[in-house]
Amino acid sequence: MAANPIPADQSQWGRFAELQDRNRIVLHNILESVSANKPGRTALEQKIGDYYSSCMDEKAIEQAALGAIKPDLDRIAALADRKELTGLITHLFREGSAYFFTWSPEMDPKDSTQVIANLDQGGLGLPDRDYYLKTDDKSVELRNQYLAHIAKIFTLLGMPQAEADAKAKVLMAIETELAEGSLDRVSRRDPEKIYHKLKIAELAALAPAFDWRAFLTGLGMNGLGAPPIENVDVAVPPFMQTFNAVITGRSLDDLKAYLTYHLVIADAAVLPQAFDQESFNFFGKILSGAKELRARWKRCVDQTDSQLPDALGKSFIDKTLGEQGKRRMTQMVAELEKMLERDLQQIDWMTPATKVQAVHKLHAILNKIGDKAHWLDYSNVRIVRGDALGNLTRTNEFEVQRQLAKIGKPWDKTDWQMSQPTVNAYYDAQENDVNFPAGILQPPFYDNKMDDAVNYGGIGAVIGHELTHGFDDQGRQYDAEGNLRDWWTPEDAKAFDQRTQCLVDQYSGYTAVDDIKLNGKLTLGENTADNGGLRIAYMALIDSLGGKTPRKTGGFTADQRFFVGWAQVWCTNTRDETARVRAQVDPHSPAEFRVNGVVSNMPEFQKAFACRQGQAMVRYPACRVW
Repeated sequence: MAANPIPADQSQWGRFAELQDRNRIVLHNILESVSANKPGRTALEQKIGDYYSSCMDEKAIEQAALGAIKPDLDRIAALADRKELTGLITHLFREGSAYFFTWSPEMDPKDSTQVIANLDQGGLGLPDRDYYLKTDDKSVELRNQYLAHIAKIFTLLGMPQAEADAKAKVLMAIETELAEGSLDRVSRRDPEKIYHKLKIAELAALAPAFDWRAFLTGLGMNGLGAPPIENVDVAVPPFMQTFNAVITGRSLDDLKAYLTYHLVIADAAVLPQAFDQESFNFFGKILSGAKELRARWKRCVDQTDSQLPDALGKSFIDKTLGEQGKRRMTQMVAELEKMLERDLQQIDWMTPATKVQAVHKLHAILNKIGDKAHWLDYSNVRIVRGDALGNLTRTNEFEVQRQLAKIGKPWDKTDWQMSQPTVNAYYDAQENDVNFPAGILQPPFYDNKMDDAVNYGGIGAVIGHELTHGFDDQGRQYDAEGNLRDWWTPEDAKAFDQRTQCLVDQYSGYTAVDDIKLNGKLTLGENTADNGGLRIAYMALIDSLGGKTPRKTGGFTADQRFFVGWAQVWCTNTRDETARVRAQVDPHSPAEFRVNGVVSNMPEFQKAFACRQGQAMVRYPACRVW
């Protein structure tokens, strides 16, 4: 750790971040080559080149000042009647900003043939509901720092300090009320607790002050080729009652303050430097421990990758993975699946009836490896050179409409929930698939030049991890078709819970930082996948050796190279501030903390912070992420 200090612009440093930096250089070279405004560029090169160039043009951003968001600021300021609130929130949502709640497509958890709308809690700026409710000294100090940050944003907007301080207290009061109505993070791990399929009329009864029909019409849902929306999965019904209480009980001036702050902070990366820096001062320095803002080119590369992912993805694949890597990865996934089936068949506590269902689910898993069957078409996305905020808004609008258009139609299982250069992987319980972007299929996770022992210890354990997610405490509740259905016998379910309790107890005994213990219930799924993934990867290595003992390579046996390969993937150096936050809100144990991964089941803090660092700004369907 001493030999690998954390760079000043990072909250932690490990193999994930190191590889993401290398991938970023590849993308940077691509973007630099097409960013000059020269004739001869293809339409796609023009879009990614001008998007990147506009993000890099700090002079133009400074000259634009707040003019870029003035229309939305004026629209908020002009709010004169609560009846206008629905239209205002709808307008902002179309631009990619979610206020108070999130709205997204999802496969109906209990009918995977249908795509329905999901309505979930949201609206918080701090990492988690508990940050507003805990009374320990550290939590109180952080809330005071958050208040100071909010007030600073308002002073940058031109308010006197006294007025800015008052607005900050109002904002904190609203978010605290929302936090009190939110479901806690451990409870949210139970899929049954966040599934409540209601009619629109039933939703309206929970939050009558918001015009839900007008919201749907304003989003353009009726013009997207789908049937009218009549049902919605309201994840946390009590939260919608809290939302209703906030928009009816708070003054219009209070609601304006809330909307203004969140509008500004969501767009801070493409606003004048003072706003960008203040956003980093709180979310980067105070919350995560980073010492300085990342270089502009890095953030603009990430933003371009986030907003126009398929425009960069294919070029990245051609330059990195190649056909040999895809073939070898496909073979390795098949070998890991064979080992998992063998492991399932050998379980002595599971009855034959449940084993049959488990093996059926395993055989149904879809494998997506380092490529896309269909690339997105950006021909209708307008990218204007020199208009950084406009480009961000228009690409957000494109993605919002693309996601909403899924509702009421069959789910497209060829789609991905992260870009190909991303150093990450995931299992989606509702799609019942494992996904390995090209970004992670590189050293030290995977190396075409390395022997199987090292690759099984690296990417093999990743593969095993994702496959195991299909059978962890959450994944096991979904069947082979992705339906939330109990396919376990009662005795097998009881035996499973008894065995996972040992992992809950073990990890709850670990200290993350200071006096903060890990939450074994929160991290159970990831801990199960870590242990299971390593186990079946090792089984696959032993099986591939066929009883032979190969010569040592580099002075190490095959077994040793397997575990050294595994350790090389996970070596990480993390700042205390990041460890403190993520130990409380992240479902991954400390060794699994990652940076710059665009993941869809991130805690709200991570999703919000990713937005501010130029990552995805649209909420994707729920998935299980490495």
